Amino acid sequence: MKLHFSKIVLIIVFTGFLYSCNSVKRVPENEHLLIENIIYVNDKKTKSERINNLLFQQRNKKVATIPLRLYIYNTARPNIDSIINGKLDSNPKRRNRVETFLSKKQLERYIQARISFNNWLKKTGEAPVIVKEFKTQKSEKQLEAYYFHNGWFNVEATSKTNIIDDKKARVDYHVITGEPYILDSISTKIASPVIDSLYELTKRKSFIKPKDQYKTQTFNLEKDRITSELRNSGVYHFSQDYVYFEMDTVNTNKKVNVELQILNRAIRTQDTVLRKPFNIYKVKEVNIITDYSYEKKDSDILDSIKYKGFNLYSIGKMRFKPKAITDAIFITPDSVFKDKDRSNTFRHINSLQTFKHPSIDYIENPDTTLTANILLTPLKKFGLNFSAEVSQSNIQSIGLAFNPSILMRNVFKRAETLELSAFGSIGASKDGGDESDPFFDINELGVDLKLTIPRLLFPINTERIIPKTMFPSTRISISTSSQTNVGLDKQTVAGVFNYKWYASNLVTNRLDLFNIQYIRNLNPDNYFGIYGNSYDALNDISQDINYNNGEDLTYPDETDMFINDVLSGNTSLQPGDPDYDDVYSINERKIRLTEDNLIFATNFNYTRDNRENLYDETFSIFRFKIEFAGNLFAAVSKIGNLHKNDAGQYELFNVAYSQYAKTELDYIKHWDLSKKNVLAIRAFAGIAIPYGNSTNIPFSKSFFAGGTNDNRAWTAYSLGPGSLDSNDEFNEANLKLAFNIEHRFNIFEKFNGALFIDTGNIWNVFDDVTDPKATFTNFSSLEDIAVGSGFGLRYDFGFAVFRFDIGFKTYDPSYPSGNRWFNDYNFSKAVYNIGINYPF
Repeated sequence: MKLHFSKIVLIIVFTGFLYSCNSVKRVPENEHLLIENIIYVNDKKTKSERINNLLFQQRNKKVATIPLRLYIYNTARPNIDSIINGKLDSNPKRRNRVETFLSKKQLERYIQARISFNNWLKKTGEAPVIVKEFKTQKSEKQLEAYYFHNGWFNVEATSKTNIIDDKKARVDYHVITGEPYILDSISTKIASPVIDSLYELTKRKSFIKPKDQYKTQTFNLEKDRITSELRNSGVYHFSQDYVYFEMDTVNTNKKVNVELQILNRAIRTQDTVLRKPFNIYKVKEVNIITDYSYEKKDSDILDSIKYKGFNLYSIGKMRFKPKAITDAIFITPDSVFKDKDRSNTFRHINSLQTFKHPSIDYIENPDTTLTANILLTPLKKFGLNFSAEVSQSNIQSIGLAFNPSILMRNVFKRAETLELSAFGSIGASKDGGDESDPFFDINELGVDLKLTIPRLLFPINTERIIPKTMFPSTRISISTSSQTNVGLDKQTVAGVFNYKWYASNLVTNRLDLFNIQYIRNLNPDNYFGIYGNSYDALNDISQDINYNNGEDLTYPDETDMFINDVLSGNTSLQPGDPDYDDVYSINERKIRLTEDNLIFATNFNYTRDNRENLYDETFSIFRFKIEFAGNLFAAVSKIGNLHKNDAGQYELFNVAYSQYAKTELDYIKHWDLSKKNVLAIRAFAGIAIPYGNSTNIPFSKSFFAGGTNDNRAWTAYSLGPGSLDSNDEFNEANLKLAFNIEHRFNIFEKFNGALFIDTGNIWNVFDDVTDPKATFTNFSSLEDIAVGSGFGLRYDFGFAVFRFDIGFKTYDPSYPSGNRWFNDYNFSKAVYNIGINYPF
């Protein structure tokens, strides 16, 4: 039997890896590899990740119970340079022979390559964790500190190292906590009368409550709360250093008596420290320099305006309307000092995209008042941007996109920004449809104009409903694009008028008051050239009944004629025949996908996101969207008594407008399981119901299933609807349910892995689709929910995550009931996904 060279190499590599799998290979004599830590709390074993993470010494990381990185490290040779040179010098003539064969330069390169690869193995791998007595003692102290700060003041921690064999050991930790201490009486000793009064007003919000178990973190939170409340109530000089807690646990039977102490203000002079009561400060003046720069810091003020108590100054000519500036300033004259006004001012000014990071300073006046000086440095009037990207899709082999834009700031002198951007793309379709240009046969051009106004543009004052603390803004945009040589070709004109505001640090609201979209298909005659599966099905039916003397149908003339003849009863096919029903369905889909769309919608988006920062891995995101379209047009049509088309629909500009209601619910939850392990779930539900002037949903507003961010065992648009085994290129419907769960874990360094299960499907409901396989009728339709599972590899670049996922069809509803599990569960039928960043 012939043994191929590749198999020989594989056997050698595998043998070498097995040899490295001796986990104690690099453990020195009389030392022990740490294989496990076990913590017993009051003689009960605990598996709490939080408690285990307190230990200073952790065992080597494992991937599926295997210490993979340790094995990689073990494959590296210690002192590799000495070993290589030792072998070369073991025979006086050996180095000379090798240098004669390779040349001295090539030999040096070979040695350096061996050393570099050996160093890479060390860096990629993980050195064996050796049990160290001083680290176990530090772990004991850390365990004691944790329980002490959570109320067990009599805690005691010990450890024992158990030798498993000559070079392996396990460390057992035993923690005896005793009884916890409980908060009992809480009293106060506040030196300044002003502070005492303010504390009494807010003490109901205190984190320290009688009968609660003592926790140090609770007292830290209370310090933060008191400091925040006082600094936002006018106490300018207050800080956490003035807050103390005296605790009495002597002869209290495990009770803690707490006394809150707040000292007077400390005024430090050269020789001594004076104590004086705190005072409440007010902001007397607010001075704003609108065109400050370091180069002009000594220049004279040329222009000044006093507006609603604000003093606005300009070194050059004033370029801004006063209201545009003062609307972004939360520090107001004759108001009580509030620390949060400064941070809100920073945030609002930065959101204008008109100034660089502002400077805000307070100057203390003799009469317990403050003067706020705000220095604003304008950005350049115009900004230019350019971006480009390369892409690939199921339509094009390669695509190049370009997006130049120009940003104009302070357009109407009220800090508005106007952005004019153009976009263009060229691509090579997979079908190569344009004979005159066999490669780049796809092109798209467009332009987009956006005006952002840093307030709500509304006829009446909305300050009481949506105050400026919610950072409201208005955006008006108009765009148009033209796409040719792909699909049906299309022209699109869109306009959006929306409001955006932040109801809190967690909640973002967006209201599209008007969202208008007009889509015109330029080449509907090419329908069967794009949707080849529909053409093949129609042509097969034509040949089965010998409609065209066995010849293939040409489109659009012969295909349209055949459809008309079938539906008019001019062929052997009659209603009720399966082939007749197929032709009817093909025609319905053709009409829907080739018709022009006019959408006039209003929608509201609500998002609650409690992520604290980009690195937070314990958070949830909830999104809700509701949209109504066509109601205004419907009212105009009825009032104007407009005529209906042959399908019974009102038309505007010779286009039947869409009328529907649509809602979406999207929930994402992440749990940080520690050690770079994250459990993530996502649940989605959406439905769009046509009514009035529509019997179906526009293609652009429908739902689809499958793809890199959905059910990864199916490609985009290939799943559903329902249990239908559709061959259509784009499957879509107006009801969608989806649920995803994914476990993410670190393999080594920036390489991460994931195991996932994706479920969901789409269905038709309340529209003109009657196929029982594609429609959602009752809860029994839930048996058509598809299940995909798989695994993935990810590489974290820091600014983005490169993702590669493999999805397997685990439960496929397109198979007959009772035979849907694991039919295509193999690599040949798997779907390979490449994406950027995580799917949810």
